[in-house]
Amino acid sequence: MDTEKKAQLIASIGEEVLTREDLLQLLQDKPHPVAYNGFEPSGRIHIAQSVLVAINMNKLIDAGCHVKMFVADWHAQANNKLGGDLEKIQTTGKYFIEVWKACGMKLDHVEFIWASDLVKDPNYWQLVLKVAMMNSVDRIKRCSQIMGRSDEEGLSAAQILYPCMQAADIFYMGIDICQLGMDQRKVNVLAREIAPKLGHRKPIVVSHHMLLGLLEPPKGISDPVERATAMKMSKSIPDSAIFATDSAEDVERKIKKAYCPAGEAKENPILEYCKHIIFERYDALTISRPEKFGGDLTFAGYQELEEAFVAGKVHPMDLKNAVARYVNELLQPIRDHFENDADAKRLKETVESYSVTR
Repeated sequence: MDTEKKAQLIASIGEEVLTREDLLQLLQDKPHPVAYNGFEPSGRIHIAQSVLVAINMNKLIDAGCHVKMFVADWHAQANNKLGGDLEKIQTTGKYFIEVWKACGMKLDHVEFIWASDLVKDPNYWQLVLKVAMMNSVDRIKRCSQIMGRSDEEGLSAAQILYPCMQAADIFYMGIDICQLGMDQRKVNVLAREIAPKLGHRKPIVVSHHMLLGLLEPPKGISDPVERATAMKMSKSIPDSAIFATDSAEDVERKIKKAYCPAGEAKENPILEYCKHIIFERYDALTISRPEKFGGDLTFAGYQELEEAFVAGKVHPMDLKNAVARYVNELLQPIRDHFENDADAKRLKETVESYSVTR
């Protein structure tokens, strides 16, 4: 694959790429760059953190990248996830890895890294300190979106430290491409700004779209990043998300009651599942209907489906039934893994017993 095609494939992941020119130059200089994505282990893992992440990581791998999946256990503790209980957080991290193993990620090119290993090195903390010294408290507080927080909240001192750690992670792990959600944009931009001062190349930021939660979008939020953050799936609101280990019945129930206004494509989570997940994994989407309602419909691409839906040619319930069928097919290998692997099954049961904290 030539450089331009690699750049196109990587850019297809992102709602925004900072910057396309830098990405092309990186790929010319370094045919096998290092990319990363990371998560706080903070409860059950949903479809955007599992199937969608596998789709995105596989694109990076196909473009020649070495992928580092970062298990941000210390960050989750700093953000008071699972009550700040590090043992619970690390158990959840092991569960995350089991899900990633089962959801179609090309593991031969993936390295799993834990924050708890990074923090053993004094050189890591030197980087954290340097990042902190280069930025004001106000600037760091403006990065609080990365934790699902507002800079107007009463942040703990640990939460002030968090963005400094996340920027340091990038430099310590030698990351060339930060492939995270749009909600992580501010700290990635901060890393780009300070990289030259620390003697590092500016990391490329490929920010993927935040998959909508299944509930009706909130009103009164105009800032695009804040709105995307507010509309994403929430582990503390289970019906807003499809979880990787949900039963087929749970998937059908959640999708059946999901927000999907007839004829409206904007902020429609069911159409988003089609665009960002189903058409990424399938060549076509078929909607099954009785002959008296026109018979089956097959769409070869997302745009064709959206146009038919907006024109009223596809009923929301017919679309929901199709989406539930495809999602269940995608999740079945994950369910099978947790049913057939005794250790994975114990991890799942343990994590499901935890109370999720915001």
